[in-house]
Amino acid sequence: MVDTDSGWDGRGGRDSYGTRDTGGTWGMRGARAADALPDRRVAAPDRRVAAPDRRVAIPDRRVALPGRRVAAVSLVALAALATGCEPGTATGAQDAPPPARPTQAAAPSPTRTAPVTEDAKPPAAAPPRPSASTAAPAPAPDPTTARPAPEPSTAPPPRVLMRTGSESDRVRELQARLRQIGHFGRNPTGYYGSVTADAVRSFQAKRSLPVTGSTDEVTWGRLLAMTRVPKAAELRPPTERPLAAPDERCLKGRVLCISKNSRTLAWMIDGKVVSAMDVRFGSEYTPTREGVFEVFWKSRDHVSTLYDTPMPYALFFSGGQAVHYSADFAANGYGGASHGCVNVRDKKKVAALFGQVRTGDKVVVYW
Repeated sequence: MVDTDSGWDGRGGRDSYGTRDTGGTWGMRGARAADALPDRRVAAPDRRVAAPDRRVAIPDRRVALPGRRVAAVSLVALAALATGCEPGTATGAQDAPPPARPTQAAAPSPTRTAPVTEDAKPPAAAPPRPSASTAAPAPAPDPTTARPAPEPSTAPPPRVLMRTGSESDRVRELQARLRQIGHFGRNPTGYYGSVTADAVRSFQAKRSLPVTGSTDEVTWGRLLAMTRVPKAAELRPPTERPLAAPDERCLKGRVLCISKNSRTLAWMIDGKVVSAMDVRFGSEYTPTREGVFEVFWKSRDHVSTLYDTPMPYALFFSGGQAVHYSADFAANGYGGASHGCVNVRDKKKVAALFGQVRTGDKVVVYW
């Protein structure tokens, strides 16, 4: 009979380590050792089984979908879910690297360009070639510079009718017409001096005419079109200033009654005014003498030997002082002064006076 509890089968069996069991105490030790070893061997299979469990997970997913293409699609879908909808590789979810966290806005697609605002800087790449529809239009030429330069005129300049130094009834009419429109502030004298030239320049500048100070055909025609024919009182007013009350010494006889206060000369016969005219006197350094005198010499075309200046129609009454026509007075008015003489600016009036006054007629100069 074989004893199954002794661990020996009657054939001289061996223990698990290949030693022969001879019975006795060794056999028991061998049995106990054998009992202990299987415990350790069982633990190893337990660990090995864990790996097949993980490997089986992949075949299970592959079997779930028919065909290798379906398995790849499944893996891509699973990887996409695991990486936030970014495309992954086809080698499995374990091989897909973790998605990089974006730090900047995603770059635009190469086939589409982001809209550019007014504040956006142009891209670093070379700008596209402008097309016919997008090219900036050429700037319009400046109207002030685009006009071609006018060609020099070959027409002769307009003929000059009156200029500085002229003296005539036409000059008197020119002055009267300029006074009508506010360019000449005095009574006409018939002499074209600096005052008249300045008045003509003012008129020419306001009408965009060449500013020359001379009256040419164009200036004269424009003035005629803007004014009316002057009346006789406008052409030859008695004086520019009102006559002063005559001194009592002027009320009898033939008298040249000259007032420094009103700056007028009245030719009077027996208290009646025959003619009157504007006059000016000497400066404070060469004053005109005051008092009662008489005409002792008449000189029609006199020239001063002391100052070498013309003194036409001179009526001498006190030494070298005389009543005479003054071109400077006609031109510059009261802006100047004489060297002591009584200047008259109306040449026609003083010429008529020269013809009427006789030697020995009284002269009264007073304030």
